[in-house]
Amino acid sequence: MADSVSKQLDELKVQLEPLQSSRASALRESEERARQLAAIVESSDDSIVATDLNRRITSWNRGAERLFGYTAQETLRMPIAAIVPDDRRSEELAIFERFQRGERIDPFDTVRRHKDGHLIDVSLSVSPLRNLDGQIVGACSVTRDITERKRTEKRVAMLALEAEHRTKNVLQAVQTIVRLSQARTPEELKSVIEGRIRALANAHGLLAQTRWVGADLGTLARQELAPYLQQERKRARIEGPHIPVPPSVAQGIAVILHELTTNAAKYGALSAINGYVEINWYRESEDRLVLTWTETGGPTVAEPVHKGFGTQVIEGLITVDLGGLLQFDWRAEGLVCQLEFHV
Repeated sequence: MADSVSKQLDELKVQLEPLQSSRASALRESEERARQLAAIVESSDDSIVATDLNRRITSWNRGAERLFGYTAQETLRMPIAAIVPDDRRSEELAIFERFQRGERIDPFDTVRRHKDGHLIDVSLSVSPLRNLDGQIVGACSVTRDITERKRTEKRVAMLALEAEHRTKNVLQAVQTIVRLSQARTPEELKSVIEGRIRALANAHGLLAQTRWVGADLGTLARQELAPYLQQERKRARIEGPHIPVPPSVAQGIAVILHELTTNAAKYGALSAINGYVEINWYRESEDRLVLTWTETGGPTVAEPVHKGFGTQVIEGLITVDLGGLLQFDWRAEGLVCQLEFHV
């Protein structure tokens, strides 16, 4: 009888050995997966935090340490509310209620608090944690630092506003040019407007090179008088300190220099072989600039009885648009024009 029982036990052991081996193998695989998962969580750049149903922290990975400044030991059983700003407490309560119902909270942008008190822009997602019976026992939140993304979004928004502002300024400048432009014939009017808009475009090209910080006054002058500076015998002299003028001023000065150059080429010094133009400027004060345009060697000059169209444009730009002062001195040897404006 004893031999029979012993024999049956041996047979049962033989039958159980594959099952035990299979269970041991499954257990090893499960443990290995758990270790891999733990390694992934620990090495993640994102903050991965687990909390219980009392909203106290039960797990805190290295990503959370880097993002929030607390060590895992410091956060053990610490309320998750410690990293939630006061004005976001209602948000945190709403998240808690949702994951208790088994809902997953998809990533959304919010703000959390660092250990030292500063606020961090983050993307947050929350999932319920369940035990083997499927009961919810806590929550797992994944938090990603989006500070740089938010900075980029702000920069893009600022650039869009700046572009809108510049576009309006350009359109306003073009409207002023068109409004002040007059001529005897349609073709002449077309030529006048084209020349003034070209001067405006040249100024914008210089401003673009400096990312709209400002345009160098000397470069604006050399650009307008370029044909008279490239001849074997130069017909112009440009002298003054390096002074970048802001965009609103650069646009007006570019058109004014264009008007003075055009007038000199038609009726003044640049219309004669030996005519000569000199431009110089200096700072009268920290924020005020004086520019002088002097013509010599051209036809004898007399003060006109009526203001020309170009003169009206210059007066409108310097006194109205730039809030400056303008003085014409119609000397017999050549026109002297002095501009005074803020920079």
